[in-house]
Parts: sequence; C-alpha cells; structure tokens
Amino acid sequence: MKPIQQTPKNDIQNEKDIKLLVDTFYDKVNQSLILSPIFNDFAGVHWETHLPTMYRFWNGILFGEGGYKGNPFEKHISLPIDATHFENWLALFKETVDELFEGNKAEEAKQRASIIAYTFQSKLEYMNGKKS
Repeated sequence: MKPIQQTPKNDIQNEKDIKLLVDTFYDKVNQSLILSPIFNDFAGVHWETHLPTMYRFWNGILFGEGGYKGNPFEKHISLPIDATHFENWLALFKETVDELFEGNKAEEAKQRASIIAYTFQSKLEYMNGKKS
C-alpha cells in the first residue's frame, strides 16, 4: 500500500487567507459547547459585522494593514469568561491554523493568539480580584 502523500500547506499570505482562517475558526467556535454560548447567547454576536472586523484585526496584526480600529479587550470585560474559555479559544485557533497553513506567518498567528489570550485572561483575572 502506497503512503498517502500530503499536499504541502501554504503560509498565510494575504487577506484571502485571513478570511479562510477567521471563517474556519469561527465555524469551530460556533460548534463549541463552551464558546458558542458566550458568543451567541451572552454576547449576541452579529456575525455579519463581527467577521469583517476580525478580518481587519488579523490583517492588521499579521500584515500591518486592514484598518482595524477599536479596543478588543474592552469588549470582553463584561463577558462571563475564565481560563477554560481562553484555553478552548486558543486551542481551536491553533488547531485551525495548523489544519490550513504552515510557515512563518502561521507560527506568528499562533504566537500572537497566545499573547492575546494570556493578556486578556490576566487582565480580567486582575480586574476580578484574582491576581495571577
């Protein structure tokens, strides 16, 4: 039996790749028993506006473009989230990147997501009196 050859994955190269990453990731978020209720029930995310915002956000982080304006942390302050939510969010994000891409930008995306998750979780714990 011949081994299955895997097609090499490309790195994240442009806005089209960002869109694929974000759309695939949030499909997983919407299937998550832990994350979906936060996004859909508690926060009431309007996906038609949220997804383009996330395209701009990640395009700005990875390529310095995209026109994202805003304070992403501020939007998370009132959410009932804890370390479990951040761990799940990060695991799904990294899993999505690894499924779709490989290369320097893919690694940078995972590293940036790790920093975001750690920073947001630490700030929220501090604000809620649980100093880490």
